[in-house]
Amino acid sequence: MQPLLKVNNVNKTYGKGTQVFKALQNISFTVDEGEFIGVMGPSGAGKSTLLNVLATIDNPTSGDIFIGSDNVAKMKDKALADFRRDHLGFIFQDYNLLDSLTVRENIVLPLAIAKTPVKEIDERVNRIAETFGIKDLLSKYPYQISGGQKQRTASSRALVTTPKIIFADEPTGALDSKSATDLLESLSRLNETEQSTIMMVTHDAYAASFCQRIIFIQDGKLSKEVMRGTQTRKQFFQQILQVLASIGGEVNDVI
Repeated sequence: MQPLLKVNNVNKTYGKGTQVFKALQNISFTVDEGEFIGVMGPSGAGKSTLLNVLATIDNPTSGDIFIGSDNVAKMKDKALADFRRDHLGFIFQDYNLLDSLTVRENIVLPLAIAKTPVKEIDERVNRIAETFGIKDLLSKYPYQISGGQKQRTASSRALVTTPKIIFADEPTGALDSKSATDLLESLSRLNETEQSTIMMVTHDAYAASFCQRIIFIQDGKLSKEVMRGTQTRKQFFQQILQVLASIGGEVNDVI
């Protein structure tokens, strides 16, 4: 079976001449469909740069990024915008909800842009709202709900189009511990029941312990990889802490 995401020798550099900064260096790995992957490492290691390049928000300086059979690193702007809209989902630390729209209307937005039939829209919105526990909030506006509920709304919006892969950048960064746990449990449940493929950048070992596999990045290079396997989440959490300590990660920055 072909991997869903295949990254080959990706590099990202900024500047010219003697002022060149190598943000990513010869990054290569694969992600299978249905995996829940975490990306971790010290501050400035290149985590968010990697996510932005893979998510087509930024372009690599060189290398190939295949999502399915499409090499998004070689796509032109128009084709890339269409691919991003049709196949990718994004969850960010900032919720990016539209205050003038209800929770339901925020979730519906990408489906409306894709001209999805009304009946299908209703079915999808109800299903995803139930998964994230916000079905009773659909008629409310963002200013009427909590930060955790806003993030679950943003996550529902990202996932309602059933994207090939979901990219999440520090999705629990602005949440309290209970709201973070609620979101992570919802994402984990979606991954297990719908085989959703999720790649999440996080500095938080607690959040990372919900993943199946963690890729560690250091100085723009892949430094280590660990698998949860048959470990409990608590055991995996301890293993992640040990790796972060060995590579200089933010061990003291966990919930």
